[in-house]
Amino acid sequence: MNLPTFLGGVHPPEGKALTENKPIEILKPTDVREFVYPMGLHLGAPCVPIVKKGDTVLAGQKIADSDAFVSAPKYSAVSGTVKAVEPRMVYTGAMELCVVVESDGKYTPAPSLHEALGHKPQPSEYVKLIREAGLVGSGGACFPTHVKLSPPKDKPIKHIIINSAECEPYLNCDNRLMIEEPEQVLKGLGYVLEVFPEAEGVVAIENNKPEAIRIMTERNKNPRIRIQPLTVKYPQGAEKMLIYSVTGKEVPTVPALPADVGCIVLNTRTAWQIWAAIEKGLPVHERIITVTGDAIVEPKNLLVPLGLSFLELIHACGGFTEEPVKVISGGPMMGIAMRNLDTPVVKGTSGILALTKKSAYLAEESACIRCGKCVEVCPMHLEPTTLDHFVRRREYSDFEAHGGMNCIECGSCAYTCPASRHLVQSYKEGKAAVQAARKKAAAAAKAS
Repeated sequence: MNLPTFLGGVHPPEGKALTENKPIEILKPTDVREFVYPMGLHLGAPCVPIVKKGDTVLAGQKIADSDAFVSAPKYSAVSGTVKAVEPRMVYTGAMELCVVVESDGKYTPAPSLHEALGHKPQPSEYVKLIREAGLVGSGGACFPTHVKLSPPKDKPIKHIIINSAECEPYLNCDNRLMIEEPEQVLKGLGYVLEVFPEAEGVVAIENNKPEAIRIMTERNKNPRIRIQPLTVKYPQGAEKMLIYSVTGKEVPTVPALPADVGCIVLNTRTAWQIWAAIEKGLPVHERIITVTGDAIVEPKNLLVPLGLSFLELIHACGGFTEEPVKVISGGPMMGIAMRNLDTPVVKGTSGILALTKKSAYLAEESACIRCGKCVEVCPMHLEPTTLDHFVRRREYSDFEAHGGMNCIECGSCAYTCPASRHLVQSYKEGKAAVQAARKKAAAAAKAS
């Protein structure tokens, strides 16, 4: 049976067997005293703390917010006392302003969002409630969900796609959520369909998750929702690839968005959180994380409170089998290598991957042999080797002119490169240089 897919892509080892049959375990430590909440780490404006040192907070209480449209509030996952409001290191290695809460170990809950609303939310209030609940994309990009659900009026939405592909190797958060709580995911999508009455709901799942496909299909009673199996291929879960696989439509190049082709794409966990916000009045204050890799004693899928240290999750899985060569926040293809494990879990933390020297072997970089393999696998139809040369020569205008800003940094080119070229790092440098030049030009134009 030929299943939908896209042009390009690669087939890295999946690594999912370590946790695909591990039920989600709830981790709510009572002996951990410090929970850290960064004010940024979502797309858009960072939040401003609305609590100060010495304040008492409850689990599920708002601790930071912003007046900006593209932003989302922060909530404490624990009850206790605000210990500090100060810069702390986050998983990217940067220093971010954080609210530090000293937990009392009791998780005393704050009033639900429904109590503040005063009544059961109506469809016209869903988007506002989703914003108030602090929802952002749970797949890693952390784009505020209410912004996605507020497309321009001249862009009618025809498809609400739940990205359940989970194509990143090793990760099983979405897979386990669909197996264990399918009704909640489907109801969350159903609530979004009430906001967009002309749209079709699609749950797109890679075909290497047969149990999830079976359960979601059996539990789906909504005629406006279909479950769509997809070919197993990385990066099937990338937004533009997913839209093409499901609808056959190509999203134009940057700065075009899915709404330009009548689509909204949401993560599986985001759909679950929409259900929780609308039906239970719960804000985002916890998430599911896959802790895995051959350097982990007992890989697990854990439901954890936000703000908890990465170290605590590793301890909950028995620690390391040996000193890991690399620990990654996320998966091996698009994750970020960690500098410090004493950093907090945030809304976009999907996994912790600890690898031994055997698994994390990286060959020495050598000269490009012009084989063209990177061009064949690039899902964005770019010429990776050409872009790499532009960056290495610091010809950033040529990098931009040849579509460099359209790179999604999936790593397919680097994975297939026989010369082990550090291609993704090169594109990141090029994109940062172009963005810096744009900001400089904008500032100069404003000043003149």
